[in-house]
Amino acid sequence: MRKKMVAGNWKMNLSLEEAMTLSGELIEKLDHHRRDGSPGKENKLPDVVLFPPFIYLTRIREFFPDTKGVAVGAQNCHHEESGAYTGEVSAPMLSSAGATHVLIGHSERRAQFGEDDQLLARKASRALKNGLTTLFCCGEKLPERESEQHFDVVEKQLQSGVFWMKEEQLSHAVIAYKPVWAIGTGKTASPAQAQEMHLFIRRLVEKTYGKAAAGNIRILYGGSCNANNAGELFAQADVDGGLIGGASLKPRDFFQIILAAAS
Repeated sequence: MRKKMVAGNWKMNLSLEEAMTLSGELIEKLDHHRRDGSPGKENKLPDVVLFPPFIYLTRIREFFPDTKGVAVGAQNCHHEESGAYTGEVSAPMLSSAGATHVLIGHSERRAQFGEDDQLLARKASRALKNGLTTLFCCGEKLPERESEQHFDVVEKQLQSGVFWMKEEQLSHAVIAYKPVWAIGTGKTASPAQAQEMHLFIRRLVEKTYGKAAAGNIRILYGGSCNANNAGELFAQADVDGGLIGGASLKPRDFFQIILAAAS
């Protein structure tokens, strides 16, 4: 059975002091839950991954040793190992700083920095070669949803960005469905809409890699998921957790989302 995952993308937010405070509050809530829970309750918690800004990565990783059950990832990486790329960060650098995960293909990277599927495939390849679990994001814009092109858009993104992987590489990948029209707009895909797309994605994986791979891969929902709607979204058969934006900056809300994935 797939273990759920809740990932918090802090984006370009928080001072270092604020980031440390947020981390401390999250640790306190997780520790309190483990102490006061029934035997085995800790094992029901989802995998938790935090994606702080690059500059905080090492400090946040120190906050969460392996015993805390929280991994730390990066919001992006460059497609080359090293070189004259001023201002960029490579996958080997991330790995050496303690990152275990990396986001690839976030809608903001696609829209604001012009990253296309071919470039994202190169980034994903570089990340996997350096031992980083890759969260590959896909999703349609509002006009594409309204014109009923959403399935075609997501399939194209996955064909180019993910389905070049060998099955062993795919086992180190997570797919995050992020309907662009539901990010930062206050809109959220209904549980039925989320399930429909997640099932479509799983069937694409099955068509390409077989039933076992499709049954194992985790597909997260990432469109304005919050403490109020997380339970209903995560209850869908093919929704394996969430990639959380704004709500991950609020310890109480983020912890409630973690608990929603544990129920």
